[in-house]
Amino acid sequence: MPAYGELFILVSPKGKRSLRRLRQGEDIHGTHGVLDAATIAAASFGSEVVSRQGVPFRILKPGLYDLIRGVKRQTQVLYPKDIGYICLRLGVGNGSRIIEAGSGSGSLTLALSWFSGERGHVYTYEARPEFYALCAKNLAWAGLGHNVTQYNRDIAEGFDQTDADGLFLDVRTPWEYLDQALAAVKPGAGTVFFVPTVDQIAKLLLAMETRPFDDIEVEEVLVRRWKALADRLRPEDRMIAHTGFLIFARKQQRSEAFEALKPMGTRERKQEAARKQRLEEAGLLPEEDLTNGSSDAL
Repeated sequence: MPAYGELFILVSPKGKRSLRRLRQGEDIHGTHGVLDAATIAAASFGSEVVSRQGVPFRILKPGLYDLIRGVKRQTQVLYPKDIGYICLRLGVGNGSRIIEAGSGSGSLTLALSWFSGERGHVYTYEARPEFYALCAKNLAWAGLGHNVTQYNRDIAEGFDQTDADGLFLDVRTPWEYLDQALAAVKPGAGTVFFVPTVDQIAKLLLAMETRPFDDIEVEEVLVRRWKALADRLRPEDRMIAHTGFLIFARKQQRSEAFEALKPMGTRERKQEAARKQRLEEAGLLPEEDLTNGSSDAL
């Protein structure tokens, strides 16, 4: 049963869903009549309540998906399709210590707080004070954030943490903050970067070449709904397509001995030669690579 002060989902016979907070003495008025707050408080989740005009409504318990969709937005929020995959790839679970920058409206912050559990902690950084305040408001609204520490500052100053289990970075120029990110996480820790355009990916990948990152992957998540009708089973006419690119990597010191044993075909050898040439032109290629550069290009 929804307790007073808790959130619940109200579903009308027409399928309209609304996320509401139950307050004592505050009845719900609508075109289908009045729903008494006391009636809702006495109902079980998954049951139906009837308005004073005799119209039935369903009462559901909101989950994380509903909370994320219900946050107040002043920024472009991450979609559940991206959030779920980010948490999976970072291995977020009870006891995880995760860094996030920037907080934005707090949709991912909600999920990180949810999955990190009682033993974990989330450190979220946001430079803009209005978004910092909005994130705090949305955490309180969702009943989460007990394991979240917020910072209202520019991450150019670095992070306070030095041994986080994972890091998520959603900023316009992530390549400018790679050193700060590396200093904040444990060796082998997962890092995720979110950018909306391909030119940002290229700049980020070039910057990552000069730093201890490995297991780099670039992906995007697309979701296509289908009409749930047995006799008309087909995709919906519209879909949630591109929202942004996800770049996954691990903090990993590279060694020539390890890299030399990687199997490489003609394409991979050409790509490695091009990478070393870029680094050499920038004066960033280690001496041991310079001695092997000619053979790698063959």
